[in-house]
Amino acid sequence: MNVKSLYGLKQSGHMWYNRLSEYLIKEGYKNDPISPCVFIQRSESGFAIIAVYVDDLNIIGTPNEIENTAKYLMKEFEMKDLGRTKFCLGIQIEHLRNGIFIHQSNYTEKLLKRFYMDKAHPLNSPMVVRSLNVHDDPFRPCEDDEEILGPEIPYLSAIGALMYLANNTRPDIAFSVNLLARYSSSPTRRHWNGVKHIFRYLNGTIDLGLYFKNGANATLIGYADAGYLSDPQKAKSQTGYLFTYGDTAISWRSMKQTLTATSSNHAELIALYEAGRECVWLRSMIQHIQNECGIKSFTSNPTVIYEDNTACIAQIK
Repeated sequence: MNVKSLYGLKQSGHMWYNRLSEYLIKEGYKNDPISPCVFIQRSESGFAIIAVYVDDLNIIGTPNEIENTAKYLMKEFEMKDLGRTKFCLGIQIEHLRNGIFIHQSNYTEKLLKRFYMDKAHPLNSPMVVRSLNVHDDPFRPCEDDEEILGPEIPYLSAIGALMYLANNTRPDIAFSVNLLARYSSSPTRRHWNGVKHIFRYLNGTIDLGLYFKNGANATLIGYADAGYLSDPQKAKSQTGYLFTYGDTAISWRSMKQTLTATSSNHAELIALYEAGRECVWLRSMIQHIQNECGIKSFTSNPTVIYEDNTACIAQIK
């Protein structure tokens, strides 16, 4: 009996990873539990980093090692070499003279056309909380007398598409998308108007992205903040953090806190804790890559995380 995995089964991806991992480690490629889908090999002539996303592989490194890695993989697997990466998982990568620019302009254009918002008038901000007119506030929960949107309104599809954009290259919409995602189970016309507001903002900022400049200051810096009782109906606050490396954002998150903060100081401490967890992982990841590639020794200096709450800072000190 011949036992093999079938394409589409949940076990197939795991079996494929085990097969690829075994083949790479046998040749001397190293990976780490903090980043199991990143494989690194270093030699006298340079280094190669393989980033694995299921069956999509991106190879980064020095020219000779990239070529050697591609040849080694082709000995065992059927592969197509697409050359320098210009498009990956909906993300466009532009290799410029002084750096790399990643964005999702094509994805955003298709998204706007899909929801018939490509002709909409652009707006200058991703959200406006209409606190002066409570009945029009798109971030207020559904009232008893409000009608829930039916399946003809693609609310869930829009939220999912916007989340993919916010998580990859557009941290500027992360907060508003997170707020509107809370009402996915019972959206009203107000919430749908909030989604369309984000679409109109994207229509005017379609070319925005992240620019990584050559020779930029390679220092990890964090920023953390909290919004006390941003969801007053459920007595929950909001956490937000962002980390930059080389003056460009590399990690960010906006989320509702799971704990009930008893004060603004408490909410800020929760946000700082979440940022600290992410900071530990980022430092470990950077240190692992730099050590394995021999790029530079990782600094032992602590990472600075900026926080604007005086009481929170005093407690930590």
